[in-house]
Amino acid sequence: LTWLCSPLAEKTGKVLGEFCRCYKEQYGVALFNSVRYEIEGNGGPQAQLLHRKVPLEDHVIYSGNLFQYIEENKKWRNRFCVVPHNYGLVLYENKLAYERELPPRVLINSAGYKVLTSVDQYLELVNSSLPGVTPKSGHSPILKCPTDFPLILWHPYARHYYFCVMTGKEQEKWRAVFQDCVRHCNNGISEDSKVEAPAFTDAIRMYRQSKEQYGTWDMLCGNETQVLSNLVMEELLPELRTTIGPRLKGKAQERQRTWIQISDAVYRMVYEQTKAQYDAVVAKCEQERPQMESTIRTDMDQIITSKEHLASKIRAFVLPKAEICVRNHVQPYISSILEALMTPTSQGFAEVREVFFKEVTDMNMNIVNEGGLEKLVEYMEKLSHLAFHPVKMQSCYEKMDQLKLEGLQQRFDVSSTSVFKQRAQIHMRQQMDDAVYTFETLLHQELGKLQGKEDLCRSIQRILERVLKKYDYDSSTVRKKFFREALLQITIPFLLKKLAPTCKGELAKFQELIFEDFASYILVENTYEEVVLQSVMKDIMQAVKEAAVQRKHNLYRDSMVLHNSDPNLHLLGEGIPIDWGEEYSGQPEAESAADKRRRAKQVVSVIQDDEGVLSYEVGAEELLQPGSPEPREPKEPEEPDPAAPPSSPDGVQEIQEALAKESLGDVPSRASMQHTAPPSPKPRADVPSEAAVPHATPAASPAPGAETSSPSAGMACHQPNDKETGEEVTSPGGRCSPLQPTSTTESGEGVQTEF
Repeated sequence: LTWLCSPLAEKTGKVLGEFCRCYKEQYGVALFNSVRYEIEGNGGPQAQLLHRKVPLEDHVIYSGNLFQYIEENKKWRNRFCVVPHNYGLVLYENKLAYERELPPRVLINSAGYKVLTSVDQYLELVNSSLPGVTPKSGHSPILKCPTDFPLILWHPYARHYYFCVMTGKEQEKWRAVFQDCVRHCNNGISEDSKVEAPAFTDAIRMYRQSKEQYGTWDMLCGNETQVLSNLVMEELLPELRTTIGPRLKGKAQERQRTWIQISDAVYRMVYEQTKAQYDAVVAKCEQERPQMESTIRTDMDQIITSKEHLASKIRAFVLPKAEICVRNHVQPYISSILEALMTPTSQGFAEVREVFFKEVTDMNMNIVNEGGLEKLVEYMEKLSHLAFHPVKMQSCYEKMDQLKLEGLQQRFDVSSTSVFKQRAQIHMRQQMDDAVYTFETLLHQELGKLQGKEDLCRSIQRILERVLKKYDYDSSTVRKKFFREALLQITIPFLLKKLAPTCKGELAKFQELIFEDFASYILVENTYEEVVLQSVMKDIMQAVKEAAVQRKHNLYRDSMVLHNSDPNLHLLGEGIPIDWGEEYSGQPEAESAADKRRRAKQVVSVIQDDEGVLSYEVGAEELLQPGSPEPREPKEPEEPDPAAPPSSPDGVQEIQEALAKESLGDVPSRASMQHTAPPSPKPRADVPSEAAVPHATPAASPAPGAETSSPSAGMACHQPNDKETGEEVTSPGGRCSPLQPTSTTESGEGVQTEF
C-alpha cells in the first residue's frame, strides 16, 4: 500500500479541510445558541424520576469464555472476554490471565459494527463489499465455523472479528451483550457538550448536504474521530475499490480476505490523520471561545435582532414554496410515519415497565419467603443494575425490531431505521435506570422507619406504585419528544432536497443582510433550515398532540403536568450514591482505601450465569468427528510461511482438531476447569476502558498487531493505560509496568488496540 499512502493522505486532507471549515462555522452558531439558551431558558416538563450520575462505576457488565478465530495463525482459540463499564470488549488469553492482570490480547470498540449470528449473513455482506468477486459454488468460503453458533462482528471499513460458542443459549446471551456494546459505543458523542456536540453533528450534516447527500446516515456511529473517519471512508472507498480491485490476485475468497485487510489498513491510516486534524481544529476553536463568548454576551440583543431580520426576509422568500411542498408531499404521510414509530416504541417502553414491575414483585415475594433485610440487600444489589443487564433488557429492545417504514422509507430517503431503533433503545435503558434509582432511593429513605418483614413488604409495594406513576409520566414525555425528533429527522432532509433546486441557489443574496461583526454567529444556511423546519413543525406537533389526546399508547396530554408530587425527592437524588453491600454488610466503619479497592474487585458481575453450560474443554473434544485422532499434548504453534497467501483451514475437521488442542492447551490442568459454568470473574474498578485510538500505544507497549511476550516469558502485571484505551483512567498506585517483550507467541498475534 506504500504507493497509495500519498494519494490517500492528500484525499483525506482535502475532505477534512472542507469539514473543518464547516465545523468552524457551526461552532460559532452553536456557541451563540448555548449562551442564548442559558440566558433565556426554555426548560420542558420536569422529570419525575431521579437520574443516576454514575450508573456503572466499579462494575463489569459481563464476562465469560468464547472461541475466537485468529487470522494471523488461522486457528480458533479459547478466549476470556470481559465487558467493562464502558462497554469495550476486552479479550484475554484465559481467565487466569485476567485475574493475574496480564495484558489483554485485544481491545475492541464496537462502534459501527453489526452483530451477525449466521455465516451466510456474513458471506452475503462480504460478497457485496467487492462487486464482481464471488466464490463459485462448491468452493471453500472465506470463513468456516466449527460450531453451529457463530458470532461475527462486521464493519464496512475496519477489520472483522469471528467468535463462536458451544450452545444456542450462549449464542443468544453473547449476542445480547455484543448488541448492547454496539448500541452504547455508537452513542459516542456526549450530549453533555452543549457546544462541541451540536457544532460537530451540524457540520457533518452540512458537509454531506453539500455533496447532495440528504437523509439519515447509518455511520454516524462512535466518537467524533470515528464518525469523521467514516465520513472520509465513505468518499475514499469507491475510488479505492476501483483502483485496487482489479489488482487483487488469487481465488475469490483470497481476494476478499485481502480486500478486508486493505480496507482495515486504510481505515487506520485515515483514523490517525483524522484525529490529528480534528483535534487541532477543536483546540483552535476552544482557544477563540472566550473572546467569542464575550462578544455574544455583550451584543446578544443586537445579534438576535439581526438574526430575526434575516429570518423574516428568508421566510418571505422560502415559506410559500415550503408550505406547498409540505402540503403535497409531507402532510399526508405524517400520521402514517407516527403510527409506525409509536407502536414498537410504546411496546418497548411498556415492556420496560413490565420487567421492572416483575423484578420488584419477585424480590418482594422472595423477601417474604426467605428473610428480611439481609435478603433485601442481596436483591437490591442486583436490581440496581437491571437497566444494564443485556439479557433481561433484551425483551424490551426486541420490540423495536418491528419498526418498519415500508414505502415511507423509500419515499423519504431513509436508508435504514437503525438510527431510530438504537435511539429508542437508549431511551428505554435510561428510563429503566431512572425508575430503579428512584425506587432504591425512596426505599433506602424508608428503611430506618420500618419494623418487621411485613412492614418492609408493604413499603416496597407502596413505593413500587409511586415509582410506576412517575415512570408513566416520564415515559410519555420522553416518547413524545422522541416522536417529534424522529419525524423531523425524516421530513426535514426530504424537504431540503425538494426545495434545493429552486431555493438553495438564491440564498447567497441574503448574506449582505448580516453585519460583519455577527457573521460568526448567524449563518444564512442555518437560518434557511430553521425556516423550513417551521413550515412542518406545526403539523408534527399537532399530530403528536392528537395522539396524546386520544391516549394512544398511554401518552399523556401536554396539559397534564405533575407539579411537586415529591418536593424533596430531587434533593435525595443529590446525596451520596447508595452502596447496599457496603452499608448493610456489617463491615467496620474504619476501612482503608486499599481494603475498599480490594473488596470492590470482588463484586459479582452484573449477569449471573446460573444455568449450566457445556464446559469449554469438554466441548472442544466433542467437536471432534467420531474416529478422529485423540488430542495430543499441545505444541508451540508453527510460524506460517510468510510467502503463503492468508487462508483459513481447508477442512472443518482441521479446525476442530486445532480448536480441541488449543482449548486443552489454554489451561494449566483439566481438573481445575471441570465446572458447569465459568465462575464469575472479579469485577475490577480499574478494568480497561474503551479502546478508541488505533496505534496509540506507549513506547513500552506493542503496537496493533505487534508481537508480545507470552505469559510464561516473565511478563509483569500490567493494566492498559489511557493511551492504549483512548480514555483517561487513573489506575491504583503500586502497579507494575510491563517488561519489554522478550519472545514471541501465536505467530504475531498481539495486543490489537482497536478504534
